[in-house]
Formats: sequence, structure tokens, C-alpha cells
Amino acid sequence: MIILKCDGAALAGRRCWSMVMGAKCRAAALAVAPAVAPSDTGRGVTQNYAEALKWYRLAANQGYADAQKELGHMYVVGHGMPENDAEAAKWFRKAAEQGNENAQWFLGSMYANAQGVPQNYAEAIKWLTLAADKGYAPAQLSLGARYADGDGAPQDYVRAYTWFNLSAAQGGLQSQEAEKRRGIIAQRMTPEQIAEAQKLTREWKPTPR
Repeated sequence: MIILKCDGAALAGRRCWSMVMGAKCRAAALAVAPAVAPSDTGRGVTQNYAEALKWYRLAANQGYADAQKELGHMYVVGHGMPENDAEAAKWFRKAAEQGNENAQWFLGSMYANAQGVPQNYAEAIKWLTLAADKGYAPAQLSLGARYADGDGAPQDYVRAYTWFNLSAAQGGLQSQEAEKRRGIIAQRMTPEQIAEAQKLTREWKPTPR
């Protein structure tokens, strides 16, 4: 069951790699597979996922977190190879361990949904929290939902409301859903709980990336 492939937000927000070889590999990969990375278009070459896979893998094997993340995306959606959630999780983990918040979010979601890895809610919350703490809005929405529903975490409306607040404030694809979820749980909260969540929102500071 593929549950992550259609999330456009997961494919956004790339950084440039600092090392020359990593930059060359990434540029080559994006040139031949713009649909994998929709922020880059029209490189004047024919789209070729197999060629993109070659360059992403070369950079990923050299330890570049962005390449590892992109390789994970390709395995999730099956670009250039059959879909393989276990292989996707492996590459997301490598990037996540280097602090890539997009990969942390994907890996946490995969643990929560037993996608490519055994279901493990503790691991799910760990990785989602790492990404959310850095200010990654989709992870903040996901974490808020876990606390709101008591799904893999103790039900905690104050925490949920806080994470929904933070996610909604950033705008983007997830903001409307965050606002909707916040409104739903607000109906179940006391004024004191809402005030506490608003206080936590004001005091929140992202951890360094």
C-alpha cells in the first residue's frame, strides 16, 4: 500500500549541495527527471528516470543527504525502478540520520503506517518530532494529528492544538488541513487548554537545522 506518493509537499524545499561532485550528480539527476523534482523544469534533455536514478545513487552513496532523500522518493513512487518501500525507508533513514527534515517526516510516517518497515509508533513519534521541532510544517501537521487522535501517542489536545497552530501559521499545502483539525479539537477543549496551547505556540522556537 503506497500512502506517501501523492504528497506534493514532500517533494518541495530543496537545498543546494555544497560539494562539487554532489552538485554535479544532483544537477544531472534533475536534468533528466524534472518530474521527480517539480521545482526544476526544462533542462533541455529527455526525461529519463533510469539516468536520474544513476546520478542520485552516485551522490547518495557518497553520503549526500539530499540525494539519499531523493532516492527514497524515487523508490516510493517507482520512478526508474519498481516501487520498493523497504528500499525507500533505507534511504530516507540515511538522510534522516543526517538531519534532513523531509526524510525524517517520511521515515516517521512509514513507521506509523508499517510501510517498508515494521510498525513502530515510538520510532514514528521520534522522527516526526525531530522534523516538527525544526519547523517542518507537514511534520507538525502529522504530529498534531497523532496527539489529537491518540494514534501512536497519548491523546493530548494541548500538544495537538499547538502543532496545528504552528503548521497552519506557515501557509502552504498543509495549512488548511491544520486549521481544520485545530478547529475540530478546539470544540473539545476548555478555554484554559486553548490558552495553554496558544502560550506554547508563542514560546516555541525551532531547533537548529
